[in-house]
Amino acid sequence: MEKDFAGATIMVVDDSTANLMLLTELLESQGMAVQAFVDGPSALAAAVARAPDLILLDITMPEMDGYEVCQQLKADPGLAEIPVLFLSGLAETSDKVKAFATGAVDYVTKPFQLAEILARIRTHLSLRRLRLELSRQNLRLEELVREKVAEITDSQLATIVALAGLAESRDDDTGDHIERTRGFCRALAEQLRRSSPYAAEISDTFIDAIDYSSALHDVGKVGIPDAILLKPGRLTPEEFGVMKTHTTIGAHALRSAHTRYQRNVLLSMGIEIARSHHEKWDGSGYPHGLAGQQIPLAARIVAIADVYDALRSRRVYKPALDHDASAHIILEGSGSHFDPVVVDAFRVVAEVFATIRDQSGTDCPPRT
Repeated sequence: MEKDFAGATIMVVDDSTANLMLLTELLESQGMAVQAFVDGPSALAAAVARAPDLILLDITMPEMDGYEVCQQLKADPGLAEIPVLFLSGLAETSDKVKAFATGAVDYVTKPFQLAEILARIRTHLSLRRLRLELSRQNLRLEELVREKVAEITDSQLATIVALAGLAESRDDDTGDHIERTRGFCRALAEQLRRSSPYAAEISDTFIDAIDYSSALHDVGKVGIPDAILLKPGRLTPEEFGVMKTHTTIGAHALRSAHTRYQRNVLLSMGIEIARSHHEKWDGSGYPHGLAGQQIPLAARIVAIADVYDALRSRRVYKPALDHDASAHIILEGSGSHFDPVVVDAFRVVAEVFATIRDQSGTDCPPRT
């Protein structure tokens, strides 16, 4: 046998000291390190302390036979992958079948030929080396996949933020509206998961998605003429009709992208939010007059976040309201404008809303 496995550690377990001495001499002549034991319990304790690369195991031993030793090895996650090769004077087929059933990789009947033992050890050390290398390669592949997914996700998020910023940049009054809305939506979603009838619908993926997708709620404003979007005053009914189309414009734009990336959760939710965040619980909203749970949950969450921030923001045609007045309006809208369950969540996290809004420092009157 070539000494290409020099340094490998082989554990030999046999109650025959003659066999131990013979095998130890043979393996050490090949440059291998040997751990020799005459009983199963000692071998198990040593394997836990320092796992060998392969185990040669006798079956008929006092106190604990080889079958039990092998079973305990395979039950330990840290030792289960070590190849076990049985050496036994038992030659019945049933003995061999039982050995393989306990997890052995090979079975050699005593008396054995030294050349055969060396050949089988070499084969199983080679297989173990290949398995370990394959495992390392798989881990590296998984790491590369995670890195690539992270790159794609970061790219998607950057695109979403850029799109949302494009819409926001056309309206000087919005300030940090997008970032605040994201914070409001995350707070509401997390509270709904903690305690609400919607808890089962709200996963980590949902929360992360609404955090970013909520930024797209007004992306359709890029299609609204400046004369309407930037008008310094209240809109006429006709102008307001045009303004309402930002919901369908945004949904259509995102849907076009979604046809190419149909598994993209951010785009799917972004479409729902862009289209439906102005719908109302009682069916009096726009663009489609949806009511109740016909309105996607993500859009119902964004509706409260968007209205709260609008109430607390100054416009040329209205002053900014403080937190208490704004929260009162949200609570009054329960069951008419807003989903009562989401309003209940708002009630719990209202102070979080106040903190997010106060910390932005824009168009925000002091707390009263």
